[in-house]
Amino acid sequence: MATAVIMPKQGQSVETCIITKWFRNKGESVSVGDILFSYETDKAAFDLEAPADGILLDVYFADGAEVPVLTNVAVIGKTGETSDSFNPDQTIRSASTASTASVAIEAINAIEAIDAKGLEKVGTASNGKIRISPRAKRMAKDKSLDYNNLQGSGPNGRIISSDIEKALSGATVGTKTVPAAGAEFTEKPLSNVRKLIAKAMHSSLQNSAQLTHHMSADVRHLLEIRQRIKSEISSGTAKQDITLNDMVCFCVIRALEKFPEANSHFLDDRIKTFNKVHLGIAVDTPRGLMVPAVRNASDMDLVKLSKELKSVADACKKGSISPELIQSTAATFTVSNLGNYGVEMFTPVVNLPQAGILGVCTIINRPANMGNNIFGFVPYIGLSLTYDHRAIDGGPATLFLKEIKDQIEGFRY
Repeated sequence: MATAVIMPKQGQSVETCIITKWFRNKGESVSVGDILFSYETDKAAFDLEAPADGILLDVYFADGAEVPVLTNVAVIGKTGETSDSFNPDQTIRSASTASTASVAIEAINAIEAIDAKGLEKVGTASNGKIRISPRAKRMAKDKSLDYNNLQGSGPNGRIISSDIEKALSGATVGTKTVPAAGAEFTEKPLSNVRKLIAKAMHSSLQNSAQLTHHMSADVRHLLEIRQRIKSEISSGTAKQDITLNDMVCFCVIRALEKFPEANSHFLDDRIKTFNKVHLGIAVDTPRGLMVPAVRNASDMDLVKLSKELKSVADACKKGSISPELIQSTAATFTVSNLGNYGVEMFTPVVNLPQAGILGVCTIINRPANMGNNIFGFVPYIGLSLTYDHRAIDGGPATLFLKEIKDQIEGFRY
């Protein structure tokens, strides 16, 4: 029996997703777990894996298409099987297909709920505004198209980009411009993720009073522990490979417990201080920077924290992270580590509404007094704390950074 490939619903507020790239073509063999295509929401980018083994019988949307969630985008089955009943242009979904029955019921219930409200115009919200996705609205504006009388094909009659494309007679959709040889430059449109990052960074610097303090910590103890863990991993006596970043994050959590004002959100007219630390960790992915949160990190020991940090980082790189975990409000404080890149000092940008972010820099050997007028070189790790001066004053921020330094220098495992 053929299996539908359905556009997932990534979060309660997500109504449509954009297919950014197909990795498999119609007619190709696929196996469970193979990446079929990448897609983006208005918050992040993800990969969709094949839900079954077989042949990709049909593909209903091309690269760049904006697709309503819970819509069939493709069909996997055996050679000779028909896929007509799965075509989203013909039916919402076949309830007789075992793999999609529950989704079909959900879609039908949603439609019945809309009908029960007695809306006069499906594409119009209760406040009288036209339901249209941001992508479709931009496309209509660029083409000077009046969309007010269009009937949308998205959820709740929402107008999506494919509706605008259909309304534009002779429009060229989904093409790619290849620069001529010797061209002076190339251009490409920003991805949704890049736009979101740009908007968040600009908004953070524009709407807050950010200041950065720099300090260094002696990491001889951390390096000794790291070397011991590596030896235990090699000998098989330890299973969890705990990194320097794991240990620094553990120290940050302990410092936040002593300085809860740094473990807060600044909300213009109030400050929300959290009793537990939900640690955000900056992750560099092929799609751009993502900052997932490790919820309740303050309840974890070092081994558990290490596992969770690795888990959310891997999920971001694979495109399978929960959208709820990458919202800026999911974390109470963020750590961004550029030490592996050799960065000696930098100014991280606060992930609003969080009150602070710690930048972890590379380790540098510096001359220090070893005692009895004997000087030697000591490894120091750079720490760069950026904080929102609206939420924290300079004195408490300095003491908080000093506490992180003390936690690192006094670390034992």
